Amino acid sequence: MSRFTRRTILGAGLAAAGTGLLTACSGSMSGMDHSSGGDGMSPSADYLAPDSKEIGATEALRKPGPERRFKLTAVETRLDLGGGRTVRSWAYGDDLPGQEVRVTAGDTLALTLANNLPEATSVHWHGLALRNDMDGVPGLTQRDIKPGGSFDYRFAVSHPGTYWFHPHSGVQQDRGLYAPLIVEDPKEPLKYDKEWVIVLDDWVDGVDGSTPDAVLAELSKGMGGMDHGSSGGSGGSGGANGHEGHGMSNMAMTTQKSPSPKPSGPSRVLMGATSELLGGDAGDVGYPHYLINGRTPDEPQTFTAKPGDRIRLRIINAGGDTAFRIALGGHRFTVTHTDGFPVEQTQADALLLGMGERLDALVTVGNGTFPLTALAEGKNRTALAVLRTGGGAAPTASVRPKELNGKVVHGGQLKAAESVRLESGRPDRTIEFKLTGSMAKYDWAINGKKYDPAQRYPVRKGERVRLSFVNDTTMWHPMHLHGHTYALADGGARKDTSIVLPGKTLDVDFDADNPGLWMIHCHNVYHAESGMMTVLGYLK
Repeated sequence: MSRFTRRTILGAGLAAAGTGLLTACSGSMSGMDHSSGGDGMSPSADYLAPDSKEIGATEALRKPGPERRFKLTAVETRLDLGGGRTVRSWAYGDDLPGQEVRVTAGDTLALTLANNLPEATSVHWHGLALRNDMDGVPGLTQRDIKPGGSFDYRFAVSHPGTYWFHPHSGVQQDRGLYAPLIVEDPKEPLKYDKEWVIVLDDWVDGVDGSTPDAVLAELSKGMGGMDHGSSGGSGGSGGANGHEGHGMSNMAMTTQKSPSPKPSGPSRVLMGATSELLGGDAGDVGYPHYLINGRTPDEPQTFTAKPGDRIRLRIINAGGDTAFRIALGGHRFTVTHTDGFPVEQTQADALLLGMGERLDALVTVGNGTFPLTALAEGKNRTALAVLRTGGGAAPTASVRPKELNGKVVHGGQLKAAESVRLESGRPDRTIEFKLTGSMAKYDWAINGKKYDPAQRYPVRKGERVRLSFVNDTTMWHPMHLHGHTYALADGGARKDTSIVLPGKTLDVDFDADNPGLWMIHCHNVYHAESGMMTVLGYLK
């Protein structure tokens, strides 16, 4: 059953992917006309477009290396979640998660996505600092990939680490459209015997008629005066056909939307889920299933090793609305990386990851059979996998290792390894992003404004930029920056996704060295699609 082994690689035996990269067309984003206002926005003519010559010049500086070629097909399919549960969903092929893509830092990744879905789609390469026209955001960096169409992604992969990919079209990510992207280090300093990729997910699609679009429609009605995020709580335990090219001059600036779905399935709105670690409200959606590597706890994936083996775990939270607290019964983790970048190694009993975050950890395994349990934080449900190095009965779905209540470590507590620490310096520009909205009206936004791709916050290449996330809501938000890695304060970890707790402010710094138009958004897929997204734009 083990789909994720030391080197599960897609490259061998696959057909050549498409006809190569499309030539970028000249032209400006003419559909982006908007006026300057008192919010720091500038006219669109002032911004570099994804097809600007500066994008190609920056890519050349990365010195693209040997090409690794892959083919990916987005399809409607039936997925086996284990325990006799099958669902109809959308996925990359017939696997959940999709089969991993594995390359080495310095390679050029060339992947053709064929869209066999009934809706337009895309692929966003979460966490990578890549060329802007490959970032996979329809209406901003590329056109929709329409049904029956395909798109050739091609870019240099310059930094090793644990990443993943998913659509940036509506709430498609909360289906089965996601997979790991592992970038190996040609000078890997860590020593270990095995490597396992652990993908965490919350699942609703195809269960009793539910779909993510129907869940969004239900949430969007709001809760009237019942803003369940206001309660505290103790919790805690618990391109179109024929390739239309990358030219931006005629791009429609809104992505294709599905018609509003009719209500389907039972209500999925979650009330009363609380977590001290998340500052109160734990989430909006009550999922019927929580998964590790696409399996329910009733028929979990089993990993095998020998007693004394040192295992590297690459843990990815691909969930839509759920933070996970993960522990391995009878063991402690040594945390080595977050969001692809090394940290000062730290011991932990359990790890907390918001949606979009990744953590790497080492563990030396004992003799026996042990539960790898991922608690849906504040929701009192779990996902499960099994480690077997010897005899013993398999753990049951209800198991709760005591380590879950031990020392819990998250990315915001970690310090960057010296080799990747951002040099100290005063910011040249500070941009404040107030996170606004509530469950009452489901009006999530940034600075009180719902997402508009024509609305940009300016930065200039070469600047040190400080982003100040001010959470004016009563709910936590995992905020994600595209195309860059920032540094947390006081030598904190290098990251691209961070939890911002309710009522708190998080300041992060990055060097503006990757020109283009880059999204910033909450990685709760329902908050983002409701409006909690905006754009950083590099000035010409």
